[in-house]
Amino acid sequence: MRERAVGGGPVRVAVVITRLEGGAGILALRGAMALDPARFQPTVITGSGTALIARARAAGLEVVVEPSLCAPIDPVADLTALRRLSALLRRRRFDVVHTHTAKAGAVGRLAAHRAGAGRIIHTYHGFPFHEFQSPARRGAYVALERRLGRITDLALCVGSGVAVEAVRRGLIPPDRIRTIGVAVDAPLAVAGDASARKRARRLLGLREHATVVGAVGRLAYQKAPEDFLAALRALGRPGVVGVWVGGGELAGRMARLAAAQPQAPVLLVGERDDVPALLPAFDVFTLSSRYEGLPTAVVEAMLCGVPVVATAVNAVGDLVVPGETGLLVPPRRPDLLAGAIGSLLDSPADAARMAAAARARLGTRYTVAALRDALEAAYATADSNDTDGSRLVA
Repeated sequence: MRERAVGGGPVRVAVVITRLEGGAGILALRGAMALDPARFQPTVITGSGTALIARARAAGLEVVVEPSLCAPIDPVADLTALRRLSALLRRRRFDVVHTHTAKAGAVGRLAAHRAGAGRIIHTYHGFPFHEFQSPARRGAYVALERRLGRITDLALCVGSGVAVEAVRRGLIPPDRIRTIGVAVDAPLAVAGDASARKRARRLLGLREHATVVGAVGRLAYQKAPEDFLAALRALGRPGVVGVWVGGGELAGRMARLAAAQPQAPVLLVGERDDVPALLPAFDVFTLSSRYEGLPTAVVEAMLCGVPVVATAVNAVGDLVVPGETGLLVPPRRPDLLAGAIGSLLDSPADAARMAAAARARLGTRYTVAALRDALEAAYATADSNDTDGSRLVA
């Protein structure tokens, strides 16, 4: 491990993420932007991204795009990414390498270890393994994460559910695990504000008096958008409009499925950079995911005062306490998702009670200031947590 000289200027931090987009990208960028520039000098290294890369550069952050760092498993690209990242990290001599997401977490941590980075930190936004994989594949991912844990100085887990799973699976020694939250960086309008609701519906092209069930997230396998469409179909209520905010690799397929169910219309609005302004349009916010970490969109919906129905996965229970701050259903059960949505629509008083309780319970825990404090504490820690010589030789 390379020691950093005292008084040697700002701590140089490499923030490595596969795609600078979605909830993980937003959290990584908000964290980097929040750091005290007198103490920390972040550089974002990513394989892809559009709007958030532009936002990072507009904020004065250095962004390095490494196209070989891609999400799908690709042995050729992955070995290229490992070689190129190792060379970059060795050349730039970063004091801290902080990785996000599964692919960047694997390739980035190995590259940082090979480059002799001063401190290696990984954020678990969720896990690459889940119950919908084959046992063999799930076991392989867990084994890989355990080996990577041996070269990781600190794991930052987004939500207590993620932290508990990391401990239970033995991914990293318990004393190297910290729990953090997501960060919301702007005041949000409240759904009960008539002007905010009217403005949000105008932005989405919706009728002012429509009943709107909304979702925010990538159109990807993880988010199970097909279950959202199926739930609206099962709901069977004329006048209800579904809205999905977000793009992704399943956009074409979801457009075809939505067109095939005109009796349960769904508006797919694609990527938007004004999500907080759109949330007051929703009567109910839904999360249909197969697996998750701690979704920023759920926090934002709750702060807007929108009642939430979500799948009971990973750290979602940190936010949605059944019957108190929202309703939970099992993943892959669009019939139960439809029933929970219908319950909130039929009982507006209960929905409003849960929405108010959720907003009050969030308090100030999910702020940029709280994220900044957690990151600066992690980056500034001098010890390497390697007193037993157990770190993996890559």
